[in-house]
Formats: sequence, structure tokens, C-alpha cells
Amino acid sequence: MQDFLRRQLERYTQRLHELDFLLSREDIMGDMQQYRRISREHADVTQIAGRYARYQQCEADRATAHELLADPDMAEMAQEEIASADQELQQLKDELQRLLLPKDPDDERNAFMEIRAGTGGDESALFAGDLTRMYTRYAAEQGWRVEIMSANENEIGGFKEVVLRIEGENVYGRLRFESGGHRVQRVPETETQGRIHTSACTVAVMPEPDEAQAITLNLADLRIDTFRASGAGGQHINKTDSAVRVVHLPTGIVAECQDGRSQHSNKAKALQVLQARIQEKERKEREAKEAALRKGLVGSGDRSDRIRTYNFPQGRLTDHRINLTLYKLLNIMEGDLGEVLDALQAAREAELLEELAINA
Repeated sequence: MQDFLRRQLERYTQRLHELDFLLSREDIMGDMQQYRRISREHADVTQIAGRYARYQQCEADRATAHELLADPDMAEMAQEEIASADQELQQLKDELQRLLLPKDPDDERNAFMEIRAGTGGDESALFAGDLTRMYTRYAAEQGWRVEIMSANENEIGGFKEVVLRIEGENVYGRLRFESGGHRVQRVPETETQGRIHTSACTVAVMPEPDEAQAITLNLADLRIDTFRASGAGGQHINKTDSAVRVVHLPTGIVAECQDGRSQHSNKAKALQVLQARIQEKERKEREAKEAALRKGLVGSGDRSDRIRTYNFPQGRLTDHRINLTLYKLLNIMEGDLGEVLDALQAAREAELLEELAINA
């Protein structure tokens, strides 16, 4: 184990003793907010310190087994114990490295996902529909709930823009690296000469704001318009001015919703999306400052970044950020995204571990 990693773990062991002492104090018990904060930290630190204690015990067991190699009667058993200890030590080291990575509190949140057609006309809108289906199927496999907040359909069944709310465990943490430009290469259904066309969509994934920390919107900063909804939805949706568009005047950020059956419902949903977009803008500004010092492997998730290509003639998906190529495109489009998302998460973890080593 690297010295910097061992030093980090020793600090957690020391911190656990400090937290045990704090939780034993009567004045802490009388302050429930502080007690809950310390209790949460205690739970996290206990997990790390406990795994490190197991690592140290495993090291001691391996050293004892190594001493037995000189005894011919015990050598074979000692070799087996050393091999078993080496395997467990590697597993524990990998686990401890992941536990030490800085956690983004937003990872546990639900998320809003925007998918917008870009260059490519109708083919781009159809691809936006394909991406929507892909993410919806993946969400269903994870046991997540998907709600359409807003949808602007085109005439041939695709989407000019669609906004999804995805609810479940660790949604944002799992999908956060999907933000960016997605390019598709395939023969459109309307192409009569069999030529391959290139189209593009953009995806943006935003954590749902925490109600306790949400930005307080000043009504004086908002312009709220109502209009008649368009597209599919039956007679009701086309005959009432139930659709709502909200503009945040200071930033120019816009959100709209027309999928609900009432103006009140659509307004509430539009304000939710607006909150998320404003907070995402602030997040991106903070990340841009950090990116001036370093450029992450996975990238900032800016929509202008071309992150992935879907090549249908070759059945190939390529994620350009981590040079990942998979020849299982049809399965991926059916929601089999696990291998892609795992690779992105592993790349980010490796990047964070490298930063920890540099700063240690």
C-alpha cells in the first residue's frame, strides 16, 4: 500500500477516536442538529477505519504465514495462506481507495435529463427519441421511476426536446457523465440511396435541487407565460391554455411544461426544472474555474463536448473521453448501459486517486 494512502487511513483511525469522544459528551446529545451531523460522519469514518483494521490484520496474518515457510511440514499450508491473504489485501486496498475518494453530495439525488435534437433535422429528432428510449429502459432495469416533465415532439415521432425527471437511488451519480454531445452515424429511414448520415443530439443531466437548499426564486425575476399545448396528448391538452413557460429574467434561462393536465401542475414542474437549470449554471461556472487549473479525463460534461459516437453500420459505440469502444450497439440502445457507465466511473475514480496522490 502506498505511503500516502496509509497516511490517509491513519487519519481516519485517529478521527474515529475523536468522534467516539464527541458522541459521549452530554452537550452534544443536547444539540440534535450537531449530534446528527457527527453521527453521520461517525458512520462514514467507522466504515473506513473498520476496513483498514481488517487490512492491517490481514497483513499480520500474511507475515505470520511467511515465517512458517521455513518449516517443511507447514510450508504448503503457509503458501496457501499467503496466496489467500494477497488476494484479500488487493480487494481491501481497492475498496479502501474507493472509500477515500471525495464524495459529491449530489450523487445521491434524483436527476433531470434534457435531450435536445441538434444538427441533422428529422434524423436528429429521431435519434433524440432513441436516446430517450435507451435511458428510459436503463432506468427501468435499475428500478428507477421516469416522468416526462416536458416534451416537444416533431411530426415523425422524434423529439426536438424532451425533459425527464428520473427518481431513484444514486441517479445523478450514475448518469452525470452522460452530459455532452452524442453523435450518430447511420442510414436514415428517409434515405433512398443508402448513404450514411451524421446527426447529433445534446444531453444535459442535472441533480434535482434539495428543497432545503434550493434557490429562492424572486417572483419579480420571473416572467410566466401560458399557452396552448401542442403535440400528442388528446383533446384536453390541445384545447386549453394549460402549458406554462417560465423565464428567469436575470439569466435568460427558460423552462416550460405542457404535459400535465392543469396549468397549476405544469407551472410547478416548470419551476422545478428552472431551479435545476439555474443551479446547474452555477455548478458549471464553479467547475470552469477548477478546469482552468486542470482538465479532467471525463471532462466537464459541457454540452459542446462531443463525448460519444453511435455508429450503426459497424454496430459500434465509442466514448471519446476514455477511448472506450464496444461492438454491442444494439444492446446498448435497448438500455444495456452498465458497461459504459462502469467504465466512466472507473476512469473518474482513477483520476481522483491520482489527484489524492499528488496532493498527499
